[in-house]
Amino acid sequence: MLNNKYDIEAIPGERWFPKETGFTDDINEYWGNWGVCSEVDSLKAVLMRRPGKEIENFNAKEVRFSEEPVDVDLIRKQHDDVAKIYKDFGVKVYYVEEQRIDRPNAIFCRDLVFMTPEGAILARPGMEARRGEERYVAQALAEIGVPILTSIAGDGIFEGACGMWVDRKTCIVSTGSRCNASGYNQVKYQLERMGVTVYHMQQPYSNIHIDGLMNPLSNDMVLVHAGQVPYDIIDMLKHKGFKILEAPSRTEVRETFGCNFVVLEPGHIVLPEGNPRTQKLLEDNGIKVQTVDISEIRKGKGALHCITAYLKRG
Repeated sequence: MLNNKYDIEAIPGERWFPKETGFTDDINEYWGNWGVCSEVDSLKAVLMRRPGKEIENFNAKEVRFSEEPVDVDLIRKQHDDVAKIYKDFGVKVYYVEEQRIDRPNAIFCRDLVFMTPEGAILARPGMEARRGEERYVAQALAEIGVPILTSIAGDGIFEGACGMWVDRKTCIVSTGSRCNASGYNQVKYQLERMGVTVYHMQQPYSNIHIDGLMNPLSNDMVLVHAGQVPYDIIDMLKHKGFKILEAPSRTEVRETFGCNFVVLEPGHIVLPEGNPRTQKLLEDNGIKVQTVDISEIRKGKGALHCITAYLKRG
């Protein structure tokens, strides 16, 4: 007793200290084996949307499809053929099981999510005819345990095919009709927080996504539609040691999607059937090329890269 008052014990200090690890250190333990920081490292997991009721009855002009009718059974078979190639390579294929019945473009999952080393950036599509597809992608990601870092919000517009990884420290993000300044800045913030340098690429008026113009083939080789890729982007890739292959046919780039391939592993790609000049160029430069018929899928003005959202590489 001090001065006729009781001596009360001091409040103890903290005993439960935080686990001082980064998100990438924890992701496998708490979320699962997810993460992407490359367009070419060995493909391990993807998210796809097998065409459902939304492909059975729609106004082609309103949703930016070809006016030529879609063969529903064939587009589903072709989608299954692509998924089988992935599965045969050992890729885990996840599906967006639920979707709005008025969104035939939902097959193009790459546009709806952009994967990073820490998880997914959920897109906000530019076209009114696609707005809302992302809700069901978020649902699918949550169900399998993929962390969603952010959803593009406010007045932001961003689609996943507006991003292209160069390496763990470098990413290209393009602006145009499918990504505005607000969307770009939201993505840039997330990537810079991870130590990534973001290079801005302005889309030409005639194009919407990077994968229609440029796509890496390996860690040191990239195919480009030279007449539409900005000089500064090519210069950056050259300084990083990339060999630049120029697509030989504008027709193949624009009509049969010669740049819109998927890399299974460095130097080994799946290419849409019907691109003989592109295929020869790639094989002459040591690239292993598998082809697949996606003639019905192309009626949606997209191809292999468009239908494949990467969830894990490397």
